[in-house]
Amino acid sequence: MLTPEETQEAQKQVNELKNQVQELRTRLNQINDQKEDLFSQKIKVSEQIKTLINETVKLRKERNKLTSEVKQEKEERKKLNTEVQHKIKQIKEKYQETKTVEQKGPVERPGPIKMMMERLETQIETNAMSFEKEKEIMKKIKALKKKYDQLKQANIAWETTHELSQEIRSEKEKADKVHQEIQDKAKVSQDKHEVIIKESKKIDDLKVEEDKFNKEIVLKKEEMAKINSELEGKLHELSIINSKLNIEHREKRHDREQTKAKKLSERKREAEDKLKNGGKLTTEDILAMQS
Repeated sequence: MLTPEETQEAQKQVNELKNQVQELRTRLNQINDQKEDLFSQKIKVSEQIKTLINETVKLRKERNKLTSEVKQEKEERKKLNTEVQHKIKQIKEKYQETKTVEQKGPVERPGPIKMMMERLETQIETNAMSFEKEKEIMKKIKALKKKYDQLKQANIAWETTHELSQEIRSEKEKADKVHQEIQDKAKVSQDKHEVIIKESKKIDDLKVEEDKFNKEIVLKKEEMAKINSELEGKLHELSIINSKLNIEHREKRHDREQTKAKKLSERKREAEDKLKNGGKLTTEDILAMQS
């Protein structure tokens, strides 16, 4: 059995341990709250990262699509410019042909001859004239027709040059239109690229922040594990002392019960002796005998 001093010291240790356990549990709850707060902040950052990544992926697809379209349109522009250069070369060749013809002498244009033919044909159709007069006009028309065909053949280089000029103008307009589309799409693509760069920088910064939260959460978990270990030690120590005190209490109670039983047994014998000797029993004697 423990001495009174030992029992008092054990009870003092129990009280101290209970206070320490309460303090450790309070610290554990505080650190757990801090850990949960860090985790909530980390979740928000992770959601921001996820949103930015989705936006960046979408922007990359749009930018790549524009880049592909610009590449195709550059090929189309190159093709149009090649055709324009080819036709300019043809014009130069036809122009050289006309210069060669002009060096041989003045070149009469077929346009005025054709107009003269049309006037004569209109005159035959609208005016009443003699057969001889009509025959004479028809002869003139025939001569003009022959001359027109010759002039037309001689001026074919000029006509070809005109047609080529029209085609060049049309293809240049197409090339300019394609060029403008290239410029517009290239600008939009560049704008998206710049946004991607900014978003990627934000993602990198947020990942650093996320990593910081993860490290702080790990530290809080380690701190909680350390406190839990200490708490388990204190609870174990408290359990041992409580066990000793419980044994002490049980032994003392047993001693008290034994002493009480012994006293009752003695009182019972005394009461029985009184009864045998004809003595008067007291209330206590009667209770002793009943117990």
